Amino acid sequence: MKQAKALFVFAFVSLIMSACGGESTEQKRESADAQESLQYDGSLKDKLSVFAVLPFEALNVTNITSAEKVKLGQILYFDKRLSKNNTISCNSCHNLATGGVDNESTSTGDTGEKGGRNSPTVLNAALHFSQFWDGRAKDVEEQAGMPIMNPIEMAIPSKDFLVKRLSEIKMYKDLFHKAFPEDKQPLNYNNIAKAIAAFERQLLTPSRFDEYLQGNTTALTVQEKKGLLSFINIGCVSCHSGSLLGGNGFQKFGVHQNYWEVTGSKKVDEGVFAISKQEYDKYKFKVPSLRNSTLTKPYFHDGSVNDLKRVIEIMAQIQLNYQIDKNEVDNIAAFLNSLTGKVPEQFIKEPAELKN
Repeated sequence: MKQAKALFVFAFVSLIMSACGGESTEQKRESADAQESLQYDGSLKDKLSVFAVLPFEALNVTNITSAEKVKLGQILYFDKRLSKNNTISCNSCHNLATGGVDNESTSTGDTGEKGGRNSPTVLNAALHFSQFWDGRAKDVEEQAGMPIMNPIEMAIPSKDFLVKRLSEIKMYKDLFHKAFPEDKQPLNYNNIAKAIAAFERQLLTPSRFDEYLQGNTTALTVQEKKGLLSFINIGCVSCHSGSLLGGNGFQKFGVHQNYWEVTGSKKVDEGVFAISKQEYDKYKFKVPSLRNSTLTKPYFHDGSVNDLKRVIEIMAQIQLNYQIDKNEVDNIAAFLNSLTGKVPEQFIKEPAELKN
């Protein structure tokens, strides 16, 4: 009986203490986390101007978007008949269900041959200042037509070959007339590229980071904020800034050390130099956007490194000459996760028209 009374008194006292404002261990931890989060918000407040919220659309005044053009572009994007032997589609190398990539170091083309460079993600690509690792295409309209006729990629032998193939399909004749109603001969190679590009311009993936930039301080965790602060202070933003955190210029890969010495690359790729033949372009590549980077392994122009944390270590070492520690790596990796967005659901699946 005495024991029962003692337990009752203890419970009553605990209840009174709770009612009077006593905090549990969990409540104290949450309060401390909230205070720490606020501190990081304060430290970051004046440092975020190097970034920008992802635009809600990617327009091209020379390729006006329409629902009909986007629909046609989506069908073309998934259609394997755009490769000579009907083996691969655009989606084969830029799989919208896996971050807009195929997660291979280099992609397999129509004839089974491997390409020379890693296939970059198509997500948000329409916002990049140029296309391909060496920037040889000015926009997605120009880019869309190039892999189709690349002998290692989709291997279509000529523009006329593909136009003739698609012209024999009633579905395409109807779709091109709807998408390009003002053209006398709407089914042409230029319009094939424009339709695919119109579809690619829909593949924008806003993320929690955009919410944070817009003032929602709860959009990032404490660790992600720590990583963001390190990302800025270490100097990663010297290349990875703007709305894409990259995709806005060229940079030499290996500022302080030859990149192949740390990546284990099987081939030394000279990047933009292969096109320009200018010495200052040697080993320069387009700076990749870091959006969705948690999904787009393997990394670098040759897909030579598979682990994102190892990539962070390499970039700190050979680009910034900075000896990064494990905590910084973990925190930056956490921050990069906040850049992961979602492809609009209606664009991921193969169109029903191709299944029929």
